[in-house]
Amino acid sequence: MLSFQIDSQITKQLIALNELITEKYAFLKTLPEDEKEHIHRYAWISMVGASTRIENAILTDSEVDWLDSVLGKDGKQTALDAHRIQIENKLSKDKERSIEEVAGCRTVLLLIYEQAKDYLPLTEHTLRSLHHELLRHYSKVGIIKGAYKDHSNSVIEENHQTGEKKSIFKTASPGIETEMAMRDLIEWYNKAMQEEPWQIAVAAEFVYRFLAIHPFQDGNGRLGRALMLMSLLHCPSQSIAEVIYYLAIDRHIEKHKEEYYIVLNQCSQGNFRSDPSDYNIEFFLKYMIKVLQGAMGDIDFYATRAKDFKKLPEKAVKLLECFKEQAEIKVKTRDIIEVTGFPKRTVTTNLKLLTSKNFIARYGQGAATYYQLIF
Repeated sequence: MLSFQIDSQITKQLIALNELITEKYAFLKTLPEDEKEHIHRYAWISMVGASTRIENAILTDSEVDWLDSVLGKDGKQTALDAHRIQIENKLSKDKERSIEEVAGCRTVLLLIYEQAKDYLPLTEHTLRSLHHELLRHYSKVGIIKGAYKDHSNSVIEENHQTGEKKSIFKTASPGIETEMAMRDLIEWYNKAMQEEPWQIAVAAEFVYRFLAIHPFQDGNGRLGRALMLMSLLHCPSQSIAEVIYYLAIDRHIEKHKEEYYIVLNQCSQGNFRSDPSDYNIEFFLKYMIKVLQGAMGDIDFYATRAKDFKKLPEKAVKLLECFKEQAEIKVKTRDIIEVTGFPKRTVTTNLKLLTSKNFIARYGQGAATYYQLIF
């Protein structure tokens, strides 16, 4: 079913990855539900922040966390419009595009986490609907939401001195080529996910082929990475599907962003291929194996953080809430005293505790000392 061969080296890597997944699955089973939910939230916020920053958005994870707390109050799709002034005043007007991208990505990931199993078998309607939600808040003119592209979106590099244009990646042509490629891809995916023993390899091929087609005018990168999450949640293996729920996959793609684009190009030499066997998708699979291994390394860190949070005294939690309201602001001791009304000794003691447990970071010396939230 796969369009490429899994050689002995990749087989060993997949076996090692499965062993690591089994280990993390057993570890997660030992944790109480509230701690697991804590880990999931860290992973989810990191996914939203990283996926949008890969596409040049500028919100940090701390800002994404604060934005989610505002949008999650009523849970409605109109939440961004209802709170836009408050959000832009807090995060600044020049971040408007980033805010729109984060809000859309947040919605899509929520839908996938909650409804992934309902999206199998996969349909074009589902993909179009997810794309519409991804771009629901876009104010950019000319963007078609939930419909395939109507003009070329190949990646072109232009030399502004000479005016020379060079194709970096030629995607599928709009119209019949894109429509046929997407129809074939979804039909293949639904069959391969049932029959292929290496579902992680299926997920890698599915996402690579989607990105090569680039079926929508905009948002293909973010949607493609969301589809990687969805595909892994579709895996029949309970251990894979469960562990994926707690991984910040895109955080590790962001860490290796340059390699991500190099590998995507290696697979096709910069051209869409109607025959997927003409790609070298094994490069992308190897890359994703490395990303997943890195993401699983975060589970222990998040688990320790969840346990530390539960042990924080009430006043330390109150201080931490103040930092979350400030997001990226540099906070001084006097600011915390003013907001909480706590005595200086109490604030100082709890700032030391929060710093030692890596909930906040301390910078500067003496009167110039300030603290900042660590997400």
